[in-house]
Amino acid sequence: MNPSFHESMARALLAPPGDCEDAVAGLAAQPAFAVYRNTVAKGCTDALAANFPAMLRLVGEDWFRAVAVAYARQFPPQDARLLGYGDEGFGAFAQAVPTAAALPYLEGVARLDTLWRAAHVAADAPVLPAGALATLAPQALAACRLVPHPAARWAWFADQPVPGIWMRNRADWSDDGDIAWRGEGVLLTRADGEVAWQLLPQAGCALLDACAAGQPLGSAAEHALARDPDADLAQVLRLLLRAGAFTSFAKDPS
Repeated sequence: MNPSFHESMARALLAPPGDCEDAVAGLAAQPAFAVYRNTVAKGCTDALAANFPAMLRLVGEDWFRAVAVAYARQFPPQDARLLGYGDEGFGAFAQAVPTAAALPYLEGVARLDTLWRAAHVAADAPVLPAGALATLAPQALAACRLVPHPAARWAWFADQPVPGIWMRNRADWSDDGDIAWRGEGVLLTRADGEVAWQLLPQAGCALLDACAAGQPLGSAAEHALARDPDADLAQVLRLLLRAGAFTSFAKDPS
């Protein structure tokens, strides 16, 4: 069997019944072929359901699986490790479905499911103690470079409370009150093998962006204040340190 035959078979397994290439039409017409087709489709949809649990809970089983099958047919897995399946576009694909118009935050929820998995499988590293910077003089503090922890993930959503919606659907949440419709940020960290999350102000997300880009803390603080001039940066930094968002810091050699 040549590679093109195998490729045709792979495409036929994810194609609707009766829609396949001539090279495998005879095999695909066999009644038993439906068993393989259903097995492959179920494997893809099960992987997406496992990878996007908050999204699944938000939209319901039937809608999710119908969209997942359509996605799998168009974008079959390219890696046998299905932990990352859907990361490159499932959220956008689902958001583009006409019936998702009433859920404009759906792609954002999918993005946070992706960030959760990234935090879950990130490399282990020590956490910078909350008091590690306490002895630094102001000038030395401004010049030091904070290194985000490998498991730290963060995101800011300017127009929608995506983190709050995601939190309610990611885990059992007893609060069923209204969510204020405003921009929100979120920080995900991992301590003792467990991924934790909390809301994060815009200044915190901006500060982490700048630190991840290698900027010294003084410049990172300016970047954060440019995004949110009213932010209490001391409080934001304390929040990040207590959450375990950093793994180390480097002093300016000068």
